[in-house]
Amino acid sequence: MPAMTDAKILILSTHGFEQSELEKPRDDLRAKGATVHVATPDGQAIKGWDGDNWGDEAAADLALSDVKMSDYDAIVLPGGQINPDLLRANKDAVDLIRDFVDAGRIVAAVCHAPWLLIEAGVVEGREMTAYPSIRTDLKNAGAHVVDKPVAISNGIITSRNPDDLNDFVAKIVEEVEEGRHERRAA
Repeated sequence: MPAMTDAKILILSTHGFEQSELEKPRDDLRAKGATVHVATPDGQAIKGWDGDNWGDEAAADLALSDVKMSDYDAIVLPGGQINPDLLRANKDAVDLIRDFVDAGRIVAAVCHAPWLLIEAGVVEGREMTAYPSIRTDLKNAGAHVVDKPVAISNGIITSRNPDDLNDFVAKIVEEVEEGRHERRAA
């Protein structure tokens, strides 16, 4: 079982991420000893969304084009309405997510971020949860949709909203420490 102090975790995001959904996993996973990098489409800082207005910036560690999936044990996808909607139109982002799934690495998506999993074509037959307004999208894409703080399907973690972040982060830690998950390709 890999220790969190040896884990490398990627957070993929762009402008409009829900502030807490990037910051809490980033900060909590770093506090547990993991190396956590934030990748953005252009490698520049991104602006969050907090409540009903723009929030703080998050620094980027690298550009999406510089990410090597094999360097990471897990990918975390923050929600918010804007961030995943922009990223699901980015072919490189969607391909990277699909590569994480195909390689059996941990994939964690919260709130509206399961839109990215739908776009990557990796939800069919999996138990998943999300923000209420996109649950029909998940169902239509073939997921078995549940309403609980965290759903897990063979190393793919989904969560509903910022209120679930403690459970979300705890499940990321648990799954990373379990190691790679064999699963069917997307």
